[in-house]
Amino acid sequence: MKLTIFGASGRTGRPLMMQALDAGHEVTAFVRTPAKLDVQHENLTVMQGDVRNPTQVETAVTGADAVLSVLGPTANTPDYQVCQGTEHILTAMKKHGVRRLVISAGAGVGDPADAPRPVNKLINLLLRLVSPHVYEDMKRTVDLVRASDLDWTIVRVPRLTDDPPTGQVKTAYVGKGMGMRIRRADMASFMLQQVDDTRFIRQAPAISNM
Repeated sequence: MKLTIFGASGRTGRPLMMQALDAGHEVTAFVRTPAKLDVQHENLTVMQGDVRNPTQVETAVTGADAVLSVLGPTANTPDYQVCQGTEHILTAMKKHGVRRLVISAGAGVGDPADAPRPVNKLINLLLRLVSPHVYEDMKRTVDLVRASDLDWTIVRVPRLTDDPPTGQVKTAYVGKGMGMRIRRADMASFMLQQVDDTRFIRQAPAISNM
């Protein structure tokens, strides 16, 4: 398949990109700074761009079978770049008939199926107090995706770690058996599986390690 990955040079985007290449997919990696990707592969196209530029985003999306986004706010500022970029991604996908979208978000961005416990509520409150713009950016992003008519999946995650993958991922909802952390490589593997897995279309599962 032809996959476009936004945020491919990040700490989660990189393992996602490498796993996609290892699986035989053709990957367009949309990044702001190509120098961060010291990877060469016959199935990899590195595209430099800014997600706030709709023309560049459209070029990256054109011809894709699916789009994956691991974009996240880099600072607690009210510019909401992820939300802006996601709006451009959605517009480009609709224009070019690309249906499948898989994005990541923090588990603090809620879902109607959640049943948060006191500890979950406390963590969420602290996040909103310490990084209100980060939270708002991702909430707006998720709201945009939910409102679209695409075949989307929102993969919500707790604390991320850089430990080696376990190969085990648990799907649940906040307060309903979700763990407190997940390894980035396991998260990437789950996201990649969603490209052709229909179980979580138009759902927002929370994932964690066992």
